[in-house]
Amino acid sequence: MSARLIIRKAAEAQITEAYNWYEKKRTSLGNDFLRAIDESLVTIELNPQAFQLKYKNIRAIYTKRFPYGVFYLIDKQKIIVFAVFHLSQNPRRWKKLAFNK
Repeated sequence: MSARLIIRKAAEAQITEAYNWYEKKRTSLGNDFLRAIDESLVTIELNPQAFQLKYKNIRAIYTKRFPYGVFYLIDKQKIIVFAVFHLSQNPRRWKKLAFNK
């Protein structure tokens, strides 16, 4: 049985914010960003343990083409995506989100 993927509201908001920013830069660039995020999410679902531990039990996968990381936790039969961050942001922000449910 595969783990259930859960995307927290904070991560959804970060994806939307990045999408809007890329769309303002160039039409359809936001869609390219969403495809990169979707590809990362599918990869996580297929093999959640494959990615490096970043902090305690937090793992991250980095998107292709865009400087973003998808940060997640594995909790029994759930994969919880809690942050989608631009990699230039302070890591304290995603660490804080990881432990706020």
